[in-house]
Amino acid sequence: MAALLALTASGCGAAAPSATATASPTASPSPSPTPTPMPLAGTIAPDAGPDYSNVEAPTTGILYPWYESYVATVHPIAVMIDDAAGARPQSGLSQADVVYQAPAEGGIPRYMAVFATQLPEWIGPIRSCRMYFVAWAEEWNALYVHLWGAPNAMNRLVQINGKDIYDADGLKWESRYMLRVNYKVSPHNLYSSGAQLQALAVRLGATAPFTESPFTFGDLPADERATGGTLVVPYHANTITYRYDPSANAYSRSVTGQNPQVDYGNNQPITPRNVVVLYQETGLLPVEVGQAFKGRLEIGYLGSGKATVYNNGHVVDAIWSKATESSPTLLTYAGGPNQGRPVPLARGQTFIQVVPTGTKVTWTPMAD
Repeated sequence: MAALLALTASGCGAAAPSATATASPTASPSPSPTPTPMPLAGTIAPDAGPDYSNVEAPTTGILYPWYESYVATVHPIAVMIDDAAGARPQSGLSQADVVYQAPAEGGIPRYMAVFATQLPEWIGPIRSCRMYFVAWAEEWNALYVHLWGAPNAMNRLVQINGKDIYDADGLKWESRYMLRVNYKVSPHNLYSSGAQLQALAVRLGATAPFTESPFTFGDLPADERATGGTLVVPYHANTITYRYDPSANAYSRSVTGQNPQVDYGNNQPITPRNVVVLYQETGLLPVEVGQAFKGRLEIGYLGSGKATVYNNGHVVDAIWSKATESSPTLLTYAGGPNQGRPVPLARGQTFIQVVPTGTKVTWTPMAD
């Protein structure tokens, strides 16, 4: 452990991707069923004490023994990841604890991947921020990694930097903690690594243990899972398809032109345990004085609205609610005997698909 902490604190960690390499990154070995995460530099495994109970990771609900509680409470790192055609396939998505996907200008979705219990060797391509993504990153008090962004988002980051969020803008930190690769063209070629972002988190003070989760987690016996089905989430520029596999209790993810979707950094398919669809009002962001029109979007992420939770092969009608910029987005049952109570998520990775209100999302159960 001491050696590991010394390594990550140095800011060197795993070797950074070469900016001049012409080959794609070498695929990592297949991960074991149990996550093998790397803690942030500066965190310390606790001494033995009277409490030997398991510790639940707030990002995934995965339970860790008391002597690995430092893994469960690592300070989250949220990274904006490009989803334009030139950005695919992306690196790092398979190892994110939580992934948000929402539309941006031109109808092209964009990702925000939240990392805590696992940190990939490759993360990217990194792109610019939007106000709604900043608000979701605030829920995790995250180190927020991006490359510039919309004016209102940048103004918000100035207001809350070092309090509700830690601003890691590539315009300031690219030369040391991010780099350009030459197997993709700009602007789809800015990457980083887990070790580099760990070091940046330490530099900016984003190291406090994180314990509060917006999610509630629960376990469902295997014999109560559904037999399977297919979920289709359309966006203007592409379509996302999830196919539920009851034996793995996971949703195999595909995107337009890539079936299944595979992480370029480690050659692993992307198979979350939960898919959450949030229906939110979407419109054009007003152009500020002196700013050119770029067709940026505004999303109604505050208030409440319709949501659907897909896990264990089941479909749960839910309500999402978010009171303030930094407060969590909560998921509660829309009706039935549990109305108003939190909807439990399966332990593991969660993908959150944000779509405009009125989007036709379809779920087709597998025939018996």
